[in-house]
This record gives sequence, C-alpha cells and structure tokens, in this order.
Amino acid sequence: MQESLTIGQLSARSGVAPSALRYYERLGLIHAERTGGNQRRYARAELRRVAFIRIAQQVGVSLDEIRDALESLPGGRTPSAQDWARISAAWRSRLDEKIRLISKLRDDLTGCIGCGCLSLQRCTLNNPSDKLAGEGPGARLLQPRP
Repeated sequence: MQESLTIGQLSARSGVAPSALRYYERLGLIHAERTGGNQRRYARAELRRVAFIRIAQQVGVSLDEIRDALESLPGGRTPSAQDWARISAAWRSRLDEKIRLISKLRDDLTGCIGCGCLSLQRCTLNNPSDKLAGEGPGARLLQPRP
C-alpha cells in the first residue's frame, strides 16, 4: 500500500480541486511533505481531514472555525469519530438556527410569492410604516431578534 498521495491523487480521492487543496494547505488546514523535487506528498490521513473540511463547509462553518477546530486536536492529529461528535455538537445550535431561519423564509416566501407583492397589506414579510428602519438596513423580519 502506498504511504503517501500526490496532490492529483488526493484531489481524485477527495473530489476537491488541487487549487483548493493548495489553499487549504496555505491556511494550515492540511499538511504536505515535500520531495527532493519540491512536489507535495500527503499522508493518507489527510483524506479524513479534507472530508472533515468539506462536511463542515457544507453546514456553513467558516474555514477559520474549521482551522480552530483542527488546531484543538492533540498533536494536530486527524479527527476521529469522537472528535467529530464533540466538534459538531458545538456547531449544532448554529445549524439549528439556520434551519429555523431557512424554514421561516421558505414558509413566508410561499405567501409572498402567492400575492406577487401586489398587496403589501397582506404580505407576511411586510414592514408597515417602516417600523424596523431604526434597526438598520436590510431584511429584519427574518433575522433573529437580539
């Protein structure tokens, strides 16, 4: 069994473009050794780190937060199932809030699309008399209240 992977092999196995892998490396999310010819060689365990990064990004976690989570692992090791359980639990409330907001948006947009915004008096997204203008620009009715 091969001990290390080239960037092309890591890309093919992970489904992540080589340019993204180089970017992840630059951010310190993954690590490569260099050959005498200065070619990158990735340990097979980097596949798990790349999978961790991809899944975290899919649920809306920033690369900075992903880096912090990976740096919290002892000795910079690859995340285990227990690590994922611990780290993802910390992200769960934010994901639940996103789900709530997206569900509200979906439900409210159905009513808005139905009226075609021709009747602002009945629109569930309406802001009568611009009451929320003092809170700042942008949509306010769909955002959580502080």
